[in-house]
Amino acid sequence: MTTFRRRGRIDRSRLSSKRHESARTTEEEWVDALGDGVDYEVEELHPPKPRLRSKGIYLLPNAFTTAALFSGFFAIVNAMNGQFQVAAIAIFASLVLDGMDGRVARMTNTQSAFGEQYDSLADMVSFGVAPALVAYEWALKDLGKWGWLAAFTYCAGAALRLARFNVNTGVVDKKFFQGLPSPAAGSLVAGFIWLADDNQIPVRDTAIPWVMFLIAVYAGLTMVSNARFYSGKALDVRYRVPFGVMVLLILTFVLISSNPPLTLFGLFVVYSISGYVIWVWERLQHKRLS
Repeated sequence: MTTFRRRGRIDRSRLSSKRHESARTTEEEWVDALGDGVDYEVEELHPPKPRLRSKGIYLLPNAFTTAALFSGFFAIVNAMNGQFQVAAIAIFASLVLDGMDGRVARMTNTQSAFGEQYDSLADMVSFGVAPALVAYEWALKDLGKWGWLAAFTYCAGAALRLARFNVNTGVVDKKFFQGLPSPAAGSLVAGFIWLADDNQIPVRDTAIPWVMFLIAVYAGLTMVSNARFYSGKALDVRYRVPFGVMVLLILTFVLISSNPPLTLFGLFVVYSISGYVIWVWERLQHKRLS
């Protein structure tokens, strides 16, 4: 919308004719003497145009997101080819890459709305669709309609979990996740597949599909629950940590390297029930205080 400004202009000829009468003329006398000697002209004003927001894409964090997306797609392809152990490892690779893209973006100050949406879509493929399809191809299809219902329950739970996370980003406590995060749920499913495919679980072959059924349904429902799970975002790698944390980290690496499938599955089993443990503990503390 064009705006206009009225600017006063003094008639200089009348001003010069009045100067010889008195050198001590006050400001009020000048106004009275000029009278209608002040006319106006209209000046068109052009408001400044709003600065367009840059639509550039930051390469570094989105490269990690793309790598995580590729790992999830690679897991699906290997499951279709019967390489279930490779598919499970690919899901764990997606977990590592997904944990790096957000931290890299924060450390390099390259966060963007595009990156947030891209990361959410990549998580849906890597930790929603991929674990469900790998689990179905591996064991759930032997259960018929119950198998694909369990796989769909997991996939739908992951979609609802990611949608709720996107709309509640600025509302919930950043120290805790509301519901089991989808990377942990996908790792729980992949950990069981890797462990059982490696013949390191004392379960009969006929019972494995039903165990997979229970894990898929549990992970899918826990993702949409209100249980709180520790997020780990309070731990900043740029600051000092206690010596005990470094010792625990070294022991974790040793255990993972000695028996990766057993250690990883055990860790995610503990994490997947930690939210309910926190819920029970808070309820007991509340009753005790009341």
